[in-house]
Amino acid sequence: MTPAAPAYRRLSVEERRSQLLDAALSLFAHRAPEDVSLDDVAEAAGVSRPLVYRYFPGGKQQLYEAALRSAAEVLQHCFDEPQDGPLLPRLARALDRYLTFVDQHDAGFSALLQGGSVVETSRTTALVDGVRRAAAEHIYNHLGVAAPGPRLRMTVRMWITAVEAASLIWLDEDKQPPAEELRDWLVEQFVAVLTVTAARDAQTADVVHGALAAGT
Repeated sequence: MTPAAPAYRRLSVEERRSQLLDAALSLFAHRAPEDVSLDDVAEAAGVSRPLVYRYFPGGKQQLYEAALRSAAEVLQHCFDEPQDGPLLPRLARALDRYLTFVDQHDAGFSALLQGGSVVETSRTTALVDGVRRAAAEHIYNHLGVAAPGPRLRMTVRMWITAVEAASLIWLDEDKQPPAEELRDWLVEQFVAVLTVTAARDAQTADVVHGALAAGT
């Protein structure tokens, strides 16, 4: 007797879409988007290829952009730390969340959020830039600065770029040093770049003597 084919579990539209995005993110996390097919996504989600097309009629490009948007939303909240207690422990907790995301997405982190993919478009680039802007805004809030000047803005944006670069190098170096050590080093880098800028910028000097001097 031939066993009956397993019936699909009835899910709401949002549940099914979330299921497909989770499957796609899992694949994109470890493989470049151009190496992932819709058949791969369908198999990972346990559904048919036509069902994937029903939710993402634009095909893999639409699915990739939706997956990237989902990942970007997670990263945008990494630095959304309650503004209680000393600054540096807050920053360390935010970096813990960021590095956890990088660790979970492993070798696909570059293709997923840092470009280098043939499916990269102006929309995906805008999503990545949005993550960087959100991170910067969270940091300005943690510093207690409502209107950062050009030197402070440049310093914070340079540090965010350094965090991204260090994360990619960390993956390339088989996740060495340990994440906790990398986190502490990045916090120290933040203090260092602010201190250098403070010698040339009164606003940054106020931050160094205020938020940073309030304790670690």
